[in-house]
Amino acid sequence: MRSAGGWIIPGLVLAVFAGGCAIGPDYKRPVVAEPPTFRGQAIAEAASFADAPWWEAFDDPSLRALIAEALRQNYDVRIAAARVQEARARLGVARSDLYPSLDYGADGGRAKVGPGVQGSPGPAPNARNFYSASMSLSWEIDIWGRVRRLTESARADLFATEEARRGVWLTLVSDLAQAYFELLEFDQQLQIARNSTDAYQRTYDLFLDRFNLGVASKLETSRAQGALGEAQASIPQLESSIVAKENQISILLGKPPSPIARGRSMYEQPIVPVVPAGLPSSLLERRPDLRQAEQRMVSANAQIGAAKAEFFPKFSITALFGTAGPEMAALTGGSTTIWAMAGLLSGPLFNAGRTLGTYRASQAQWEQTRLQYEQAVLVALREVSDALTALGKLNDAEAGQTRAVTALDEAVGHATARYGQGLSNYFEVLEALQQLYPAQNTLAQIRRNRLLAYVQLYKALGGGWNLTDPQWAGPREAKTP
Repeated sequence: MRSAGGWIIPGLVLAVFAGGCAIGPDYKRPVVAEPPTFRGQAIAEAASFADAPWWEAFDDPSLRALIAEALRQNYDVRIAAARVQEARARLGVARSDLYPSLDYGADGGRAKVGPGVQGSPGPAPNARNFYSASMSLSWEIDIWGRVRRLTESARADLFATEEARRGVWLTLVSDLAQAYFELLEFDQQLQIARNSTDAYQRTYDLFLDRFNLGVASKLETSRAQGALGEAQASIPQLESSIVAKENQISILLGKPPSPIARGRSMYEQPIVPVVPAGLPSSLLERRPDLRQAEQRMVSANAQIGAAKAEFFPKFSITALFGTAGPEMAALTGGSTTIWAMAGLLSGPLFNAGRTLGTYRASQAQWEQTRLQYEQAVLVALREVSDALTALGKLNDAEAGQTRAVTALDEAVGHATARYGQGLSNYFEVLEALQQLYPAQNTLAQIRRNRLLAYVQLYKALGGGWNLTDPQWAGPREAKTP
């Protein structure tokens, strides 16, 4: 007849198979608002601007080189990579509890007991050596799925960290492109300021000569001098803004502040007024921040199961096997081999509501992550709609402002010709110039805003979502099998 101890291991193995399913709710993605099209989108289409890799979205060799360098050297990218390694290690820690834990121990020493301690006279015994070594095994039988739920939570945390890293890549690409286009706008404004300074300088010189000859009035000369001073004052401010923007780009590149190479000018940058946006439902799969938010839901959902399992008893087995020196034989019945095996059943009886509080807290955390996910979806839809609308409206605004600049440029030419023919005074020329250069600055700002809307749309759609991790580094890696 089998002893009671002989039923421990078979009974526990049977319990493992009987408890194959982890308790707690299985994750299901919550239903979120998914309109058929984005607001500002003409028609529903499956193709999306986000399908293009970043080196195709931005057709400027200098900008592409800067992005590739930033993806290699940027500190936020490197920090995100370290966080992924940390999350991967924590998953290994959580998963290790699914398997038995095997430990070892050893100790040794030398002792001598004097005759006075033994209580009898006579010569002192010789010193003796003693040692022992053992191996112990412990294993929690995951009947209720507590360890599996904790492992599921840690795996979701890893996935969320990986999505966060991809979000850092996308944000870096968009931030660098935005800063680059802003730098090109400063270049354009600086050129406009220098052109206006040259024009106002010629006007002032002309009025000053005419004033010295007694032909022009002091009013004309003062107005020309004031316009010249304003134009001259804008140049150092723009030069300072250019240096600050270059320093910002340098930090994104992970290097000390330094000059930044330019490629195409702002007006040479290719841009189209309408780009395919794709379907709103695809945002859930494309945007890394939404995928990260969903993995946080998965993690919080698994924590509910782990907290619920704490209400049930835990089953574990322990085993010990070891050996000891001959001097310890008296303690082990004349044998130097030590072994033991035991099963343990433990569970909560009364802990003043701690287990229940932990379970309710896990449910509240899940509710928070669900609401955060639904909110993130709405924000994503808004960002896409804003970028789509801006891209289309700014195209019309640029067309109108271009016509205004062309007309004002022609007005300067006509006013100059009339002045040369003696048909008008130079106030007409000065007034035309004072209207032309602000209009040129406004046109540059609209062009910059179009480029920024182009960048924001790429980011809002989750641009580059289908790239593998190595491919994010650039087109060379994309060609590697």
